[in-house]
Amino acid sequence: MNSIRVTSILVALLATFPALAHTGVGSSASFFGGLAHPLTGADHLMAMVAVGLWARLLGQRALALLPISFLVAMLAGALAAMTRLALPMVEAGILMSIPVLWAAIAFRVKPPMVIAAALCAVFAFAHGFAHGAELTEGASPTLYSVGFLSATCVLIFSGARIARWVLARTEAAKH
Repeated sequence: MNSIRVTSILVALLATFPALAHTGVGSSASFFGGLAHPLTGADHLMAMVAVGLWARLLGQRALALLPISFLVAMLAGALAAMTRLALPMVEAGILMSIPVLWAAIAFRVKPPMVIAAALCAVFAFAHGFAHGAELTEGASPTLYSVGFLSATCVLIFSGARIARWVLARTEAAKH
């Protein structure tokens, strides 16, 4: 079993523990609160890095499509939460995103692009809903949203860069 598969499976298993959720430290009333939200919750962090990794493994088209679909759906989920819409099972959707995305990476699943983008969007909506639900009364939804979208971009990009590095080293080792 290769190292990508083993690492992916371990991350997926460890990520399902509720203790990996947010620390409760920090404020959601600002740009910095939004920026911190994806970075302080291992559930969000692992899913967003996985999107970048999977996008890189799927190829050039996916490098644009998956992050864009993730970001748009995440913003839609946040806006839904900010309107106080009730959405059951949000945490389950977030927790499911981690083993599903990391299993897709581990087993090099390559579905049609529309399926991969839709799967990312469904999970992103749940993550966005959690972000939006954290917004405190009187806070700036715009600044907070720009913060969590910025952090998400960095995490997805980081995942893609990690995958690029691993793939380059794997190719170099073959020769």
